[in-house]
Amino acid sequence: MANSPPEFGNNFAAIDLPPPRFNDLAPLRDAFRLRRTERRFAPRMLPPQTLSDLLWAACGVNHPETVGRPAGYDAPIVADATASHAQEIDVYVAMEQGLYLYDCARDRLAPVLIGDLRPLVAAVHLPRHGDLAPVRLIYVADVDRLEQMNGDRPGPDPEMQKAYYLVDCGIVAANVYLFAAAAGLSAWFHDCDRSGLAKRLPLRAGRRVLFGQTVGFPG
Repeated sequence: MANSPPEFGNNFAAIDLPPPRFNDLAPLRDAFRLRRTERRFAPRMLPPQTLSDLLWAACGVNHPETVGRPAGYDAPIVADATASHAQEIDVYVAMEQGLYLYDCARDRLAPVLIGDLRPLVAAVHLPRHGDLAPVRLIYVADVDRLEQMNGDRPGPDPEMQKAYYLVDCGIVAANVYLFAAAAGLSAWFHDCDRSGLAKRLPLRAGRRVLFGQTVGFPG
């Protein structure tokens, strides 16, 4: 799991999410048919249950840890995790009040930074889409976790590591697209201001800001 974030005062507390439920979602067949990129969003905030379901779909725990077997995650990075336990993609959630780190083991959003970082999640050269969206996800790779992988998994080879974490990021984003389609939400996977975010996020060496994804109700 990701390192624990710094502690903050009562004005910026962790957000406990309700357990994922996935009620009233369209069937998977319809989700595949409806999946698409939409760049217009309404300012309406996602209800806590919808946000919980969305984040669980991205990379939530879909089976608990047991003896001899680590916890499994909804993205197929978890297929690797059952052997190597890498789990190298962290999901940060940028909202108006601040930036949070999704803690899938506790079903909560851990506070990271106060302030609105959503403008940085869309790269400056992109057209101004999704400005009204209340939630933008930031995908960050922890290369150190990949270096700890064994067997036929990537070690210190930078190109092999990059191939793995980019593929894993795409898998997480695809999960979000499918959930958004099933839940009647709009989603947009896009580039981000990597250098700007790297300067603002309290990332230790070995972490890489990859991409952003905007999710919300249709505009």
